[in-house]
Amino acid sequence: MARFRFFVTLHKDRGQWIVVLNGAHSVPYPTQKEAIRVAVDAAYKEGASGHDAQVLVQDEDNEVRTEWTYGHDPYPPAG
Repeated sequence: MARFRFFVTLHKDRGQWIVVLNGAHSVPYPTQKEAIRVAVDAAYKEGASGHDAQVLVQDEDNEVRTEWTYGHDPYPPAG
């Protein structure tokens, strides 16, 4: 089963947030919250199709944390 890992990271040159999947970058989003929402929606669709799917966030200090995992966290997430 394929694993889809969506990374939300800050595009430092632009000061905006992007979602990265397999090296492909999304359009930029003005806030981290908006980029996370888009990533969770995409991960949910992949999970519903039978794939492992996860959203990871790289904060401004380069620390990576798991934000959402299909089958473990509620959809849509609170907040």
